[in-house]
Amino acid sequence: MPTALTRVLRPLIRAHLTALRLLLVFTVLCGLAYPLLITGFAQLALSRQADGSRLHQDGHVIGSSLLGQSFDLPKKNPDDPKERPLPDPKWFQPRPSAGGYDPTASGASNLGPNSSALTGSVDDRRAAVAAFDGVDPAAVPPDALTASGSGLDPHISPGYAHEQVDRVARARGLDPQVVRRLVDGYVTGRVLGFLGEPRVNVLELNLALSQFG
Repeated sequence: MPTALTRVLRPLIRAHLTALRLLLVFTVLCGLAYPLLITGFAQLALSRQADGSRLHQDGHVIGSSLLGQSFDLPKKNPDDPKERPLPDPKWFQPRPSAGGYDPTASGASNLGPNSSALTGSVDDRRAAVAAFDGVDPAAVPPDALTASGSGLDPHISPGYAHEQVDRVARARGLDPQVVRRLVDGYVTGRVLGFLGEPRVNVLELNLALSQFG
């Protein structure tokens, strides 16, 4: 004859065994079967995107179309952490980055619109970009002056890309019209025709530019 303790424990044990079986079932379904299914579908239907939208040159991965990166001249003293690298005039330059284009340090500067440090850095960038591209400081577009929220935005505006055409053409000894047509070919329109703004992927554009030598 079951004791009072047994009568109490039996439903508890059955409930825990049921919960354990459900845990095992959903662990297999959600933790193994579903991820394998989605991974397999992604590799079959969207393999490039699933692998990180990597871009290749001469059989080597040179970056991802999803991540911005710098295009600088080699440092004179690579071991000097205080030496700031200078932008390479032969390449189209990306937006500024608060994290130095480091994907492990993605983020913004967190400086507000009333910050004197922010306004000072914008003024410094305006002067530097204008001198580098040989344009009027008033003509420098906003995306050349402010970093994106992630610090890894791979795109610039068509206006900023066109601003750099003459400088890139001059540094490479190319006809500016050739470089301008190249830029026009890499302008991506708004998503679905109305979302976002037209943009140019800097890495993809520079990859195409490298074919000119």
